[in-house]
Amino acid sequence: MGARRLAVVGMYAGGFLGPFGGAVTSSVLPEIGGDFHVSAGTAATTLTGYLLPFAGFMLVSGTLGERWGARRTVRSAYLVYVVASVLCAVSWSFPLLIGGRAIQGAANAFTTPLLLATIAAVTPKERLGRALGMFASMQAAGQTSAPLVGGLAAEASWRWAFVGAAVVAGLLALTGLPADPPRSERPPRLRSAWRPEVLRLAAVGFVGWGCLGGVSFLVALRLGDDFGLGAGARGLVLTGFGVVGIVAARLTGWLIDRFGPRRCVLLGTTVGSVLLALIGVLPSLVAVGALWAVSGAFSQAVIVGLNALVLRDDGANRGGAVSVLQSFRFMGGAASPMAFVPLYHLNPMSAFLTPAALVLLLPPGLLWRRRGR
Repeated sequence: MGARRLAVVGMYAGGFLGPFGGAVTSSVLPEIGGDFHVSAGTAATTLTGYLLPFAGFMLVSGTLGERWGARRTVRSAYLVYVVASVLCAVSWSFPLLIGGRAIQGAANAFTTPLLLATIAAVTPKERLGRALGMFASMQAAGQTSAPLVGGLAAEASWRWAFVGAAVVAGLLALTGLPADPPRSERPPRLRSAWRPEVLRLAAVGFVGWGCLGGVSFLVALRLGDDFGLGAGARGLVLTGFGVVGIVAARLTGWLIDRFGPRRCVLLGTTVGSVLLALIGVLPSLVAVGALWAVSGAFSQAVIVGLNALVLRDDGANRGGAVSVLQSFRFMGGAASPMAFVPLYHLNPMSAFLTPAALVLLLPPGLLWRRRGR
């Protein structure tokens, strides 16, 4: 029983590692640039180098993991993550660091969807929302703490942050998973993960995350341009989004179990769009900071609700379906700066109102069509 409980703890803790690893270099770009004699802008490719393989491999990683077995795949991915983190910690050239980051992202693509599928397999349906909310709170904790941990590690050397990530991944590999999700006699095919209903939910994830959680850069730009905040103060304000997301994730899960995931997704997109519009127009720094923090809770409602919609299906390829959803979610976050930064330079207010309108108008139609089917 003790080993099983430890595996359950490890299953949820696995949600922390991926977002933490992705964002750990965000606060130490000048230090990385200084060590390798590159600009901070070039050092920022350590973020892109992680996220692109992460999102790309998740298009297929869930299905492949279902074929190979979740326990074996997740444990192997953690071990690869250990090797990649050590490679980053000892890297003697910038290209080698980017290579290590890419391997980290690819390895994490084979953990997140299979952890979610395992949670769905071992959790009663009436409590699935709360279980997914717990996992989401761990993801939010990883995303929120990464810049702080990276910054503290950089007081000695930014390399220590990767040593810590390697240790955590090694411990997670030892704990494993509490159970393998049921496997069908026939290996799942990619087509079973790319069903029309899954793609509609993935489209909601693309828009929802790209226009809500993925617009922190817009908030940072406005905090600097309109309120004159420096880097430290901007970071402190932006952290509120993640902190509230951590606190609200469990409540969000309870609401999903009580009222249904579809309603919670629509609530999140509707209220989130209003909050985003107000963040772009209100003249008060306190109001902008408070509304951005509150929007963290409604972004969680969107993501946790979408995960629940996918995972409550008893199909044989849950891991593949949720990996497609997660891939589109992070692609939305990656596309958001390219779409809205040029718009911000043309008209800052429209850069907030445009994503607010998109996230208000598009998800209801996509979710309504799914219910109709």
